[in-house]
Amino acid sequence: MLVEIPSIRSSSTAAVNPTLVPRIPMPAGDIPVIGLGTFGSDHVSHEAAAEAVLGAATAGYRHFDCASVYGNEKQIGNAFRQIAHGGVSRHDLWINSKVWNDRHEPYDLIDSCMRSLDDLQLDYVDLYFVHWPFPNFHPPGCSVDSRSPDAQRYIHANFMKTWEAMEKLQEIGLARNIGTSNMTIAKLDLLLRDASIKPAANEMELHPHFQQPALFDYVVGNGIVPIGYSPLGSPGRPERDRAPEDTIDIEDPVIVSIAKAHGVHPALVCIKWAVQRGQIPIPMSTNPRNYIANLRAVVEDPLTSQELESIAKIDRNCRLIKGQVFLWEGAKGWEDLWDLDGVIVQ
Repeated sequence: MLVEIPSIRSSSTAAVNPTLVPRIPMPAGDIPVIGLGTFGSDHVSHEAAAEAVLGAATAGYRHFDCASVYGNEKQIGNAFRQIAHGGVSRHDLWINSKVWNDRHEPYDLIDSCMRSLDDLQLDYVDLYFVHWPFPNFHPPGCSVDSRSPDAQRYIHANFMKTWEAMEKLQEIGLARNIGTSNMTIAKLDLLLRDASIKPAANEMELHPHFQQPALFDYVVGNGIVPIGYSPLGSPGRPERDRAPEDTIDIEDPVIVSIAKAHGVHPALVCIKWAVQRGQIPIPMSTNPRNYIANLRAVVEDPLTSQELESIAKIDRNCRLIKGQVFLWEGAKGWEDLWDLDGVIVQ
């Protein structure tokens, strides 16, 4: 799954020919190796996110990562309509969406997908995810200490009912591919054992300081495409997800040194590393200079094998999106969400 980046170098901020962006085969269609994230966190309006989608499509992006919980799919749908009117065919676009935690019941899940399609002004999505493997809800903008009294631990029998509804979405053509997000090896083991249709992709936190080598290798080894959120170390993540012990990828001396050698911002080193490693980064930016630079990073001036090896050595196991707000009564801490001992926490 390793992706080759051409050896040309350019400082241009001009648009990128989308046919130059490599794609990875999926069960249905080929997914571009970089996407634009649309999670605006606490500081990007829905309108600004939609404007970024429109600008990114003009710049050459064809892959967009959406979700119902982001609250901006209706505005982004208007951008997709404008993109289509501008001459970009639906066949050339790759669009993801996700079902939120409070819609895991089969009827609710199918209804949520149909609502997303209506908001996005689409007949189908290319990839539909279960956003988190827990049916645990929290209100928007809540504090890190917020807990729902109805929160549950992972219950595999319940998740399989959710997954069977996902399989139904694929069977009836509302989702060309289906995937998981924020899963662990222990949970994926059970899903792969019991599913009729295995996940085509797993979306997970991936950046140089959190490389998740065991999960990454497991996903790839099972023919599942790894999609990495927070590829730059999530500098724009919500305040509730920040902790004093968090590290900053783009300030790492190794990343900074490689960036200087290539004459680019350290963020672009993170993007190049992700693509060349074989994962699909989905950075979010509303700044045209930044999202064009991110896209250009995957079509020119690759990192050397020595640089890739250097980055492999700076993993700090620093999870930034810990998920505390999804904890259930009796859980000891955020670690219980992630099955760190290889066993699903009961």
